[in-house]
Amino acid sequence: MADRTHTKMSDIARELGISTVTVSKALSGQKGVSQQLRARIRRLADEMGYQSLAEIRRNRQAAGSNIGVLIPKRYLDSHETFYWKLYQEVVARAKQKECFTLLEVLEDAEALKHHLPKLAAEDKADGMIIIGKPINGYAAMLQQRWNKPLVFLDFYDADISADSVISNGFFGAYMLTNHLLSLGHREIGYVGTLLTTASITDRYLGYTKALMEQNIPIRPEWVVDDRDAEGMNLSIKLPSPMPTAFVCNCDYIASRLIQTLREEGYRVPQDISVVGFDNYLMPGLCDIGITTYAVNIPEMARMAVRMLLNKLTGQPYRSGLQMTDGYLVEKDSTAKRE
Repeated sequence: MADRTHTKMSDIARELGISTVTVSKALSGQKGVSQQLRARIRRLADEMGYQSLAEIRRNRQAAGSNIGVLIPKRYLDSHETFYWKLYQEVVARAKQKECFTLLEVLEDAEALKHHLPKLAAEDKADGMIIIGKPINGYAAMLQQRWNKPLVFLDFYDADISADSVISNGFFGAYMLTNHLLSLGHREIGYVGTLLTTASITDRYLGYTKALMEQNIPIRPEWVVDDRDAEGMNLSIKLPSPMPTAFVCNCDYIASRLIQTLREEGYRVPQDISVVGFDNYLMPGLCDIGITTYAVNIPEMARMAVRMLLNKLTGQPYRSGLQMTDGYLVEKDSTAKRE
C-alpha cells in the first residue's frame, strides 16, 4: 500500500482495480459512482491517508481547533448506541484534522430552560456539532445566542436556516417498503410516532410513496406510535387486524416490535416480516438479524466535521442541508408472503 504521506488518487484506484477518474468522481461527490463503491473508495482513501491539496491547506488552518459536540442525554440510553457510534466517528474525523473534541451531554431540564451549554457559556469551543435534535427549540436558541459556527448532525429544523447533515430517510424507507412489496406483502404497517422527529416523518413519507405507487391505500390504524410527544418510548400496541409486515423507523424500534410480536404469539418472519433503519443495534437486543437500511455513519461524520472546519477557516462550502445515501441490507427478519 502507498505511503500515507504521499497517497495519490492513482494509488487508491490501483488498490481497488478501478480508474482514477472513478476515484476522482467519488471523492469530489460527482455523479456516476454507486453509493456502495463511493463508500469503499472513501473508506480506503481514509485508510491510506489521502488528502487533496485543498484539504491539506484547510487542515493546516484548522489544526488545534476545539470542536464541541453536544448530545441530548435522551439519545444516550443504553439502546441508542447509534449516537455513540456517530460521536466516535466525529472524534476520529476531528483527530485526523489535528483538532480536539469536547463532549457535553445536554439534560432535558437544561434544554427546557434554554440554558447555554458550558461549551458555549465558558467559551471552550471554537465551533459545535449538535448530534440529535434537542427539545423545546433549543437548537434555534443556541444558533441565535451563540455567534460561532454550528452544524446539526442527524437532524434538521425546518423552522430555521442551519447547516445540517442527515441520512436519506425518505429514500431509505421507500427502498425498505419496496423490498417488502417485492416479497409479496401488500398489508404493511409503519411504526413511529409522526411529527416527533423529522427523521421519523421523512421515513413515513418514503413508506407512503412506495405504497401509493402500487395503489395500496394508507391505513391509519396501521401507523403505530412508538413514543409520546416528548420523544419518550412507549410500549408498542399492536393493531387489529394485523398487517403482514411492518416498516420501523429504526433498528431499536424494530427489535422492540419483534419482542412484542413474539409475546403475542407471532413468529418473525414466518408470520410477520419486520424491517428497521440504521443497520446499527446494540448486541443482545435481538437474536435475529434485522433487514434494514444501512446509514453511512463515517460519511455523515466526515461531512459534518468538514463543514464545520470550512466555516471556522472561512473556506467556501455548500451550506444548508446535506444528505448521505445508504443501502439495503437483507437479513433474517423478512420472508416471502405465501
